[in-house]
Amino acid sequence: MADETRPGRAPTAEDVARLAGVHRSAVSRTFTPGASVAPQTREKVLEAAATLGYRVNFLARSLSHQRSNLVGLVVSDIDNPFRAQLLAELGTSLVASGYRPLLLPTERGGKVARHIDMMLHYNVAGAIVTDDASPAEIARQCADHGVPLVLINKRPVSDTVLNVSMDTEAAGELAARALFDAGCRRVALASQRRSSHSISLRRSAFWRACERLGIEIAGEYFGDLPNYQGGRAAADAFLSDPADVDGIYCANDYLALGFIDTIRHLSPLSIPGDLKLVACDDIPEAGWLAYDLTTVRQDPVRTADAAVNGLLARISEPDTVAPPVVVDVHLVERGSTTLVPPGPPAPPPQGLKADQPPS
Repeated sequence: MADETRPGRAPTAEDVARLAGVHRSAVSRTFTPGASVAPQTREKVLEAAATLGYRVNFLARSLSHQRSNLVGLVVSDIDNPFRAQLLAELGTSLVASGYRPLLLPTERGGKVARHIDMMLHYNVAGAIVTDDASPAEIARQCADHGVPLVLINKRPVSDTVLNVSMDTEAAGELAARALFDAGCRRVALASQRRSSHSISLRRSAFWRACERLGIEIAGEYFGDLPNYQGGRAAADAFLSDPADVDGIYCANDYLALGFIDTIRHLSPLSIPGDLKLVACDDIPEAGWLAYDLTTVRQDPVRTADAAVNGLLARISEPDTVAPPVVVDVHLVERGSTTLVPPGPPAPPPQGLKADQPPS
């Protein structure tokens, strides 16, 4: 028989039951949400568990069930502040709903087969995909193994796979209208070369809105990726062959930060003096005084709640049709589209009257 008192041995449910003076099944019921257990018994079990440092092994428990309470989160570009915010909100919402997030970060342009295999080995209850991997490949594998799936800002793949996305048509209209109201009539776009379903939709919606408003799009400038370095590269391209424009639309805020810094520090142009600028996402940095960026906000809290609530519905009824969920957006106006009005005149030096020149 193994030595049950040896150092380092993890306490078991039997140890808790023995210390609490209850049956093993009472320990199981205490740690099973919704199970019936007498208050006095629950108190004894929890006290014994705390004394021994006992924790339920959810992975071991899942071996006896068809599914665990793990939810796979397939993500990439976590350096993007919006993705980081969204990931945090997804994790918080899942934990509040009694699930455990299993983070599966992917490399840019990498294969997702390993991540799918890992999810299936852990018997995940469902999966949420926020990265740029092929949703069709993930959806096919998840469908074959009965794993409910939610896609965020991705191309729709099936009527049983929930798609949660921002209102890109409204986002394009809001961005174009903000530049129009700021006096812009000839603008350029700054974006990324890497293929992206959501960025492509933003670009197309903005283009259509400009046509309706009579705004001319005079050029497009690209960086490799939708990040700070991509924004710097797009700005370098703009400065090397500048179009005669009075406004810029950046495909996302993260890229806009690099674009703004390059224009302000490596050119004689000013924002918003020479160029008005609008972007999309409303990451925390957009509100920093260094950027003061007018942007179209997609709310990570509402997006995460829609995704998690939708996933829970898919887990309960996996075969029902899942109508797409479109999350509203709104414009957040800041200084990148408005000139700062002149402030009040500086007060005269101490001891002088306002109309008395200094000696």
